[in-house]
Amino acid sequence: MTQSIATYVALPGTTAEAMEHWHEVFGGELSIIRYRDMPLEGMPFEPDPDAVAHATLTLPDGAGIIAGSDVMDDENDYPVRGTAYSLLVTTATADEARAGFERMLGSGGSVGMPFEKAPWGDWYGQVFDRFGVMWAFSCEND
Repeated sequence: MTQSIATYVALPGTTAEAMEHWHEVFGGELSIIRYRDMPLEGMPFEPDPDAVAHATLTLPDGAGIIAGSDVMDDENDYPVRGTAYSLLVTTATADEARAGFERMLGSGGSVGMPFEKAPWGDWYGQVFDRFGVMWAFSCEND
């Protein structure tokens, strides 16, 4: 029935920058389509031609897909920073998880929860990247 499920984020005009940043952190294949790159006939709204209509980051080794676009609704305030949605990165070793955590932190992020041994036995930590998206890094007891 379901072929795949991907994470989809809508950011307030920073989707291209965020996707490029995540591409630097995780690698993979990045595709960004702006409204200027597609036909706009029949579009129910008039988008900013520079806004991201759709972007996908396909992570290496089939690890997942992150997709997104720029928010087009100026009438609503959709806060990004928070825990309503987050991305969980699970790695084979604690060193790999710590390295990802540190890359997000070192490029303008802030600690949500320090990366350390969690009460349930795994290594775990949360970092908010510079776009306000929460990333949780985890590794089973290593």
